[in-house]
Amino acid sequence: MRNLKDEKHIQNLPQPLPDSYPFSIEFHPEQLHKILEVIVNSIRTRVEKASLNGGVVALSGGIDSSLVATLSSLALGKKLLLLLMPEKGITPDKDTQDALSLARRLKADCAVIPINSLIEEFIKIQPRLTHRGNRIAYANIKPRIRMIIGYIYANLRNALFIGTSNKSELLLGYGTKYGDMGADIYPIGDLYKTQVWQLADFMGIPTAIIQKAPSPGLWKGQTTEAELGHTYRLIDHILYALVDMEFSPVIASAYLHVPLRVVEEIHQRVIKNEHKRKSPTITRISPMCLDKDWRYPIERY
Repeated sequence: MRNLKDEKHIQNLPQPLPDSYPFSIEFHPEQLHKILEVIVNSIRTRVEKASLNGGVVALSGGIDSSLVATLSSLALGKKLLLLLMPEKGITPDKDTQDALSLARRLKADCAVIPINSLIEEFIKIQPRLTHRGNRIAYANIKPRIRMIIGYIYANLRNALFIGTSNKSELLLGYGTKYGDMGADIYPIGDLYKTQVWQLADFMGIPTAIIQKAPSPGLWKGQTTEAELGHTYRLIDHILYALVDMEFSPVIASAYLHVPLRVVEEIHQRVIKNEHKRKSPTITRISPMCLDKDWRYPIERY
């Protein structure tokens, strides 16, 4: 955070227009071509540097996976595999239809793998998963099953498993560790949800997908904004002020004219979920602990 005296600087902050924020998160239209080029080249380069044969994307019918699939198709062409892994009775038919329609539009190889039978096997191992109060533990099985299937196909094809998490989700920890957050690369991991909508519209992603209420689809009626308690528009502006502008919660609150309790709530989520953005901590024994001291440049991606 910036080392500022909050009270001193608050009075100098610009006042926002009615029903708006003092800055826009969206890119200037002229930037979108370059951003598209950077992401596409990044996907292609990472596949090539790892000496792999292509990529695999888990496609849900939502905007994030649809955008990543489209970007990956531009980068990899016929070397892309799309996986649809619906849960019968939970995954809306419309999501599956939208995903299949996009796969046809991209002319990409596509496999549909229902996961109900796999979920049932985990319930056999631990029946308590279905008990009241264990909803999150039960729900988290699903993205972890999808991650395993994704890596099975990626390994068999000698391909990269391409993640679909965006910057808002990564900061908030809104995802399942070793589930939908498990991937080799995050092509849109530096785009806030607001920017994802903008780039998706620029790339011609179907309106039905863009306008769909965001949802992880882990249970019936689940929507992201209802679960988070705020709209993505508000959340993204708070995150941008805290992270990109490096404001303290007090200054961000005054700058955005948002109650401090709301800013603090978002800020605490970012702090609490830091572990999801990092590799597991290693207990130090030697002078060269791998998560603290290792600096040898062996990065390939």
